[in-house]
Amino acid sequence: MSGHSKWSTIKRKKGAADAKRGKVFTKIIKEISIAAREGGGDPETNPRLRLAIQNAKGANMPKENIERAIKKASGADAEHYAEITFEGYGPGGIAVFVECLTDNNNRTVSYIRAAFNRHGGNLGTNGSLSFLFDRKGVFTIKNEDLNIDDIELDLIDAGAEDIEVDDDRITITCAKEDFGSVNRKLNDLGIVPEEAGLKRVPNDTKKLDLESAKKFLRLVDTLEDDDDVQNVYHNLEMTDEIASSLE
Repeated sequence: MSGHSKWSTIKRKKGAADAKRGKVFTKIIKEISIAAREGGGDPETNPRLRLAIQNAKGANMPKENIERAIKKASGADAEHYAEITFEGYGPGGIAVFVECLTDNNNRTVSYIRAAFNRHGGNLGTNGSLSFLFDRKGVFTIKNEDLNIDDIELDLIDAGAEDIEVDDDRITITCAKEDFGSVNRKLNDLGIVPEEAGLKRVPNDTKKLDLESAKKFLRLVDTLEDDDDVQNVYHNLEMTDEIASSLE
């Protein structure tokens, strides 16, 4: 069960950007805001808000920040964010799927288009890449004094399809429809993920040489640097050579 998963091909690079705590908090606050505005400010009756709060705690966001974001989103002066996605190809023909939350659609479209053009990519039509990505439940857990052998069978029974163990993290992947049961099982086991959610996992990956991969990853960096961008998914195979060059 443990071993290399397709999710790791796109997660390693993202970790570098996620080290910028301010940007992480900005993305989480946006998710809390849209969840609270659409489903109300009570996490007991709003599953999306409950998950956003769980991710906020996993990122060590202060409780007062979480409460302030919920209160602001529930008020009359709440900012209204729209969810928009972009699909295209980067250098080397690597597929890219971008998820955004924005309060200014024109600004976001302009930035994303410019990023693709600047780095030798091109945008496609929505839906053109849907066949390349599967929606999966993905849980990231700090690997701290946790014996995966003790809980592996419980997680498999709950629906886990893959459990990948690295030096500092454990990544659990499951089918979209099993996300709730795996999340509940982790809660029952007293395990709080750093991050949990439905992600777009590539069902096939593509290799590039080191220089071409670096060129492509500059596009990913540019996209992730924008506050409107929540997630960037791609199907570049992150070889050991590429991963080592990023350290």
